[in-house]
Amino acid sequence: MPDPLIRLEDVHVTLTSAAGPVKILQGVDLAVTPGSSVSVVGPSGSGKSTLLGVLGGIERPSQGLVEIDGQDLGALDEDRLASFRGQRIGILFQSFHLIPTMSALENVAVPLELAGVAEAFERAEAGLAAVGLAKRAGHYPGQLSGGEQQRVALARALANQPKLLLADEPTGNLDQATGAEIVDLLFKAQRTDGVTLVLITHEPGLAARCERQLKMRDGRLQPAGERPHRLARVAGEAAGEVA
Repeated sequence: MPDPLIRLEDVHVTLTSAAGPVKILQGVDLAVTPGSSVSVVGPSGSGKSTLLGVLGGIERPSQGLVEIDGQDLGALDEDRLASFRGQRIGILFQSFHLIPTMSALENVAVPLELAGVAEAFERAEAGLAAVGLAKRAGHYPGQLSGGEQQRVALARALANQPKLLLADEPTGNLDQATGAEIVDLLFKAQRTDGVTLVLITHEPGLAARCERQLKMRDGRLQPAGERPHRLARVAGEAAGEVA
């Protein structure tokens, strides 16, 4: 059994308000093996997006351990945390978050340039080609459809070949057919590149495509059914055929 890529232990996030402390995450424990896919479902306000922010090093927990690929994120200052996130973690948001004054190519190249990659634009071109947008590289976000913008955002999230891909309601602003295309690209990256995928979603059908399903309720994670990792599943099927 490989060491987990994600390890959370007793993670709490508590915010202050005029009415007193507000508990967002309450004692979350989680271990996720490399190359696997995990979905988190739950009602609005249950803490799903906060969990994703903690996993991405965007939000600091009030207490508890957050370890990604063997690195304790709590031990990093903001500069080192940003560098670690740029090298190991890709994040795909519902609202795309593209820079409107930059072309699709420039949007994808930004994290590569920040990481000091010499061939940033060549890698960005390859990333856009991988999501079917080679011919739209020079277009600005305002000239692209919602589905095309999300493809650019996905290419950007994968540009640095991260070990962990976090997707927060990635189909929320898309029609059903376009959303299905984005989902297929997500799982293709998980399957072919060995990326560990954590998917936040309201859609039960989408959640069920992941190897493991969890439910967030009142700041706590609960199992919501689990199926074997794809390698174990294939091995089991092969054993059944032999029998």
